[in-house]
Formats: sequence, C-alpha cells, structure tokens
Amino acid sequence: MRKSTHALLAAALVMGVAAGPALTPAFATAPAAASTARPVSPDLSAVIAGLPRADATAALVRVGGTEGSWQGSSGVHDLTTGAPADPAARFRAGSVTKVFTAATVLQLASERRIDLDRTARSYLPELIPGRYATVTVRQLLNHTHGIPAPELAVGDTVEEWYAHRFDVHSPEAVVRSATAKPREFRPGTKQHYLNIGYTIAGLIVERVTGDSYERQVERRILRPLGLRDTYLPGEAAGLVGPYNHGYQTMRLDDGTTGLRDVSVWGVTDGWAAGDLVSTTADLERFTRALFTGRVVRGPLLEEMFTLPKVADLKSGDPAAYSAGLSMKKLGGREVWGKTGGRWGYNTAIASTRDGARTLVYSVNSTDAKGQDMNPTALNLMVAAYGLPD
Repeated sequence: MRKSTHALLAAALVMGVAAGPALTPAFATAPAAASTARPVSPDLSAVIAGLPRADATAALVRVGGTEGSWQGSSGVHDLTTGAPADPAARFRAGSVTKVFTAATVLQLASERRIDLDRTARSYLPELIPGRYATVTVRQLLNHTHGIPAPELAVGDTVEEWYAHRFDVHSPEAVVRSATAKPREFRPGTKQHYLNIGYTIAGLIVERVTGDSYERQVERRILRPLGLRDTYLPGEAAGLVGPYNHGYQTMRLDDGTTGLRDVSVWGVTDGWAAGDLVSTTADLERFTRALFTGRVVRGPLLEEMFTLPKVADLKSGDPAAYSAGLSMKKLGGREVWGKTGGRWGYNTAIASTRDGARTLVYSVNSTDAKGQDMNPTALNLMVAAYGLPD
C-alpha cells in the first residue's frame, strides 16, 4: 500500500503505531490459524500471516455481520517459548474503554440522573474551576470541552514511562492537573481528542450514583451482556487470566534497542478513558449489542452517531468523534468504531451503521503508542472495509 494511503487511514483512525526494528532470527514465525464460518475476504488471512514480525508479535481478529463472518489468529503467545497465540486471550483494550464509559453516561442520562447539557462543574464543583464553568457533559464525551491534557510527571520517552509503570494516578489528581492549565479553546468551538474528558465523565458517574465507576460499568454493561472475560483492573498492573504477551521496542538495560515484555503495566493514568481488559469474543458481542440498541436505547443512542459541527483543533478537518465513537468513510460506507492502544497492545471495534460488517481486532504491536498506525492493524481495517474515500 502506498505511503499516502497509510497516512490517510492512520490520520482518520488517530490511534497510531509505528513499526519497530526487525525481530531477531531467534523468534520463529508462527503460522496463522483461522476458522471461517462464511468467507469475508481472503485478504484478512494474508494480513496476519507471518507473525511475529517487526511491527507485531500476534494478532486476534473477528469479522461478523450479515455479510459473513471470519475468525483468525496468528503469531505467538510469547517470544520466549514461541507457542502459538491464544485466540481466546485477554488483552488491554485502551481507548475502546471510552465506548463503555460513554454508554454508561448515556444510560444514566436516559434515567435523568445525568443531563448532557448540564455543566461538569455543577456535578463536581470542588474539582472543576471557574475557567471551565461552561463545559457540559456532552462536550466531555465528544471532545469539544477545551480542557488540555494533564501533566503526569512521568516523562517523554517510552523508557521513562516504563520506569514509572507502577505509579498510581488518582482521577482527581489527573483532573486537577489538567484544569489548572489554560483552556485550549472556547468549549464547543473545536474538537481535540484527549483522555481528560472521560476521566471527568467517570467521576460524574461516581458522583451521581454513589457507586464506583467500575461497578457501574459491570452492572450496566458487562453483566447484562455476559461479557465474562472483560473487566476493569483498577490499580492492578498485571492481567488476570490467559493473555498473549505484549512487547515494546525500547532501549534495553545493556544499552541496545530491542523488545521488552510490557504486559505488566499499570493503567491508572487512563482509568475511565483507557483501562479496559477484554477479548475479541466479548468485544464482538458488545459491538453487536451496541449497534442494535441493546446497550443505549432510543434517541440517546444517536448521540453516539452524531458528529459535532466543529473542526479538529490540529488538522482543521471536520470533527471525527462523537460520544464514544469515531467515523470514517471506508470503501464507500460510513464505518463507526473506536481504536485503542496501551503499551504492547492495539485494539479496535468497528461496524457499519446497519451492522452488516463488524470488525474486532487485537494486535500485539511493538510500538502501540507511536505516531503512525500499526501496519498490521491498518491493513486489517482496509481488508475488512476498503480504502478511505
């Protein structure tokens, strides 16, 4: 695929990944394993064949919908043993968490416990300062709030982040750090995709329910849908249950650059914006339920499929994010979904609005928070839906 096409789709999906250095010959390539109910695209199997390679060590993929279904996995469970990747393994879903948070807020809005047009400060007066007094809950969800990213005092390089991987960040401290800074723009006038709006939204969920954010997501979404392999880890840095190891290209202890196992890493910096752990089977079930109106019902579901009429702060392009989801035209159709990245893991859920074709993947990327989209993830999206319009 030409570089310009990579750049177009990577920009559209935002959560990018760059390829790392080539893997050493000691890491054997595992064959791709696939089970096909009905053929969707032969390209999907080709995309994940040959893992591990420079950009990824494993991939788990599910395509579904009325147009056909396909499941495949490739790569290794870990680079030490070279055992095949477990297709049922759990992984870090990153910003896919935002879809669950948005759905929880919208359920509470349907119960009239949250008003999307009410200000965040009215729910959290002790936490949101006057300079952000007009920011509404809807603006938190669609990234038009103008609140900048917090300063987490961690560092700028992956090596510095790795050294602080067990740091615990309270959501209140994260919000105070962000709201102590000047606003990026007048609320409601531009869009800037950041985590901070969802951290505040998680705290509003706790304030109006008198319960933890985690228990509310479990009670409202995980348990009703039977998502038994999905959970919110809180302060735990390790993954519970079977998982395929995630690796990150970085400087090693001996001064060389290589792959380090980053599977164990705290996620409190993301919390309600990015700490979910799940499986492709669970995320596929969630995606089907969401798009058919079983998670958020009635007019409030349209909040998730309505883009604000503003421009992106950085690119100047029309806004691409709604409440929880994003949209891009691929292969002549609107594709809605969400990507996510945590060190060692890239994830996505996607679907056409009518549910004709759904896609869920987890790619064990070697630079999951890089500036460019992971090549394997990019090619999966193109194989499932087509090139960007």
